[in-house]
Amino acid sequence: MFANKRLGKELAKIQQSLPPGIDFVSAPDFKQWEMDIRVLDANPLYADQTYRLRFRFSPNYPIEAPEVTFIHLSQPLRTIPIHPHIYSNGIICLDLLGTQGWSPVQNVESVCMSLQSMLTGNTKNERPPGDEEFVRRNTQRPRDIRFVYEDSSV
Repeated sequence: MFANKRLGKELAKIQQSLPPGIDFVSAPDFKQWEMDIRVLDANPLYADQTYRLRFRFSPNYPIEAPEVTFIHLSQPLRTIPIHPHIYSNGIICLDLLGTQGWSPVQNVESVCMSLQSMLTGNTKNERPPGDEEFVRRNTQRPRDIRFVYEDSSV
C-alpha cells in the first residue's frame, strides 16, 4: 500500500518534468515501469543511443530498491549498453541498486540519473569479467544477486 502511494507521487512528478536525456515510456501499473535514458555528453561509446530501463517494484518499495535492468528491443531499437558493470542480459552491478547502497530517499528519477552518470564516465568498451558465464548460469532475479563492489574506477 505504501509503495503504491509513493509510486503515485513519483509518477505524477515524472509526467510533469524530467531531467534532459530521461524519458518516461510506460507505467501500466505500480509493479513495472519503463524509462529511456540517453548519454548527453560526447562519449563516443554511447553517441546517438537510447537505452530502455525496466523497473520492477516490490510491495516494500521504497524501503527496498527496485529491480532495474536494461532491456533489448527491436522496435524501437534499444540495445544493452556495453559497460564493465552491465551484463549482456541487462543486469546492472551498481551498489545503489543493492541492499547496502539503497536508501528510501532515492527514486526512479535519481536511479536514471545515476545510470546516465555511470555511462557518461565510462571509457571502457567492455562487459564485466565473466559475462558469458554469468549470463549462461545465472537463474536469480537481479535483486537476489549478491555482487561484490570492488571497482569504483568506472
